[in-house]
Amino acid sequence: MIDVRTLSDGGQTPLEIAHAIADYVGAARQSLELALYDVRLKDETAEVVRGALVGASERGVNVRLVYNLDRDDRRVPVPPPPKTEPELVESLPFPTAAIPGWPDLMHHKYVIRDRASVWSGSTNWTDDSWSREENVIVTVDSPGIAARFAEDFEQLWTKRDVEKSGRVDTSAVDVDGVPVRPWFSPKRGEKLAQEIATRVGSAEQRVRIASPVITSGPILGTLAEVAADGKIDLAGVVDRTQILDVLHQWHVNGNDTWKLPALRFLMGHGQFTGKRSTPYAPGAVHDYMHAKVTVCDDQVFIGSFNLSHSGEENAENVLEKDRACSSGAGRFFRSR
Repeated sequence: MIDVRTLSDGGQTPLEIAHAIADYVGAARQSLELALYDVRLKDETAEVVRGALVGASERGVNVRLVYNLDRDDRRVPVPPPPKTEPELVESLPFPTAAIPGWPDLMHHKYVIRDRASVWSGSTNWTDDSWSREENVIVTVDSPGIAARFAEDFEQLWTKRDVEKSGRVDTSAVDVDGVPVRPWFSPKRGEKLAQEIATRVGSAEQRVRIASPVITSGPILGTLAEVAADGKIDLAGVVDRTQILDVLHQWHVNGNDTWKLPALRFLMGHGQFTGKRSTPYAPGAVHDYMHAKVTVCDDQVFIGSFNLSHSGEENAENVLEKDRACSSGAGRFFRSR
């Protein structure tokens, strides 16, 4: 009922993931609601995915899609800006809605199928995301979880405003005997960051982190304390290129206060590795370490949420659940 699939740089082809999405969408009988940050596919994968969505609509499935509408600015590209082409999305033969992605992003990557199943995780709908990045896809067959995602979707659909989304109950839903808490930001963003920090601080054996960057105050501060204590097994993976971009941004903006030494201490004293991804540039390959997973003993957080201050303010989602050891999240860290 809960499935986690990990993607690695060069470990699968874009067409494999396109067909996986087509199979998931193809099982829909009543409704599909999609919230997608970045949609940018080449001809072959685009044909597979478009065919599945259009086919669902033509057989009577109620399909709706919201996407992040970006604008050109000079912000540091962390996360990198989407390259969705609005005119292509709007040409689809079912209702779509653009969500303005400024000042905060509509950063989701989820699909709700028949109000009974959810596809989510860190994986954007691009060829590079499916073949050149470390990512995670999680699917959950649960009407209770799907109902929470549907609440978030309706807020985005009706209000068309990131800031007014994410007001969703975070109490646990029983999924095959496993308590799963769905979290949505921005309305629950600060509480989510505090929840992750609390779990990190109370871990007794191990903490594993996968996040392109780590700049959320509560989480960074707690991780630095755990690294200084040295009492548990702490390790993680980040995107080195994006971390350096953040450090440069802090220096330029004069924001290199306690966070700068805390981040440097964490990278130096925790067992962290950083992927040397290709710096962002228009037309360059996107080969980032893009997974967003936190494991604290046997508690796992998995979704679209970077461990960053901006993650608290974007439209994001996370699933918090027990029994990480038996999940794909555990396999992700064992394979790094």
